[in-house]
Amino acid sequence: MVLKRLLAGIGFGGASVETHLESPLTRPGGTVRGTVLIEGGDVEQEIEQLTVGLQARVEVESGDNEYNRNMEFHRVRLGDRAHLAPGQRFQVPFEIQVPWESPVTSYKGSHLHRMNVGVNTQLHVARAVDPGDLDPVAIEPLPGQAAFLDALVSLGFRFKQADLEQGRIRNTRQRLPFYQEIEYYAPSHYRGLNELELSFVTDERGMDVVLELDKKPGLLFSEGRDTFHRFTVDHHSAASRDWRGELHHWIDSLAGRREFF
Repeated sequence: MVLKRLLAGIGFGGASVETHLESPLTRPGGTVRGTVLIEGGDVEQEIEQLTVGLQARVEVESGDNEYNRNMEFHRVRLGDRAHLAPGQRFQVPFEIQVPWESPVTSYKGSHLHRMNVGVNTQLHVARAVDPGDLDPVAIEPLPGQAAFLDALVSLGFRFKQADLEQGRIRNTRQRLPFYQEIEYYAPSHYRGLNELELSFVTDERGMDVVLELDKKPGLLFSEGRDTFHRFTVDHHSAASRDWRGELHHWIDSLAGRREFF
């Protein structure tokens, strides 16, 4: 994937920037490597700063309104100030550490609908900043996360969409200013359940798994029943745990039967 920005239109004298990623695939806690190619335009310029970062499209609630905004959640500076002669070309390699808490954007090679995460390159010249384009990155789940997602699929849950929302999930290890919700349609054998929402909150030690059930009205004895559940598990245990059995037991106890009065 190539990121191409012509900067002449905002006073950069025709300089151009291209960002090449070695691979668009990574995982939480992994790395993204690539090279930034800068080519001078028609005039001499002083590069004040070159940075690359990770950026996500996040849903924000403000009062009764909702809107989406680009939110940076990690950025690194590449090198020092440099002189750029007309037509001069040079390359700058980079490596970005992917935060453990980064959202999952791809599962078994398929992009999760509504996920928009990637590398953003910014060139600072003469106190101006090129806002850059987004070079998409596919963040695959960690083994423990994949085991959990596999369990949901094996139980018949169907992926609906994923969202990034600004805010915090209480009583978790969350550090980023947003969190991910992965939504699923419930299978018919859980007759009292409409949908399920899942959030992973991860760090280098392990992860919190937060679930919410959207139950149908009329569920017998549903009043006062907790529809939230949280698991806390280390990465090694998460990859080998019987998530299918645990999930089925909990979900079926709350939404396996549906009765009307």
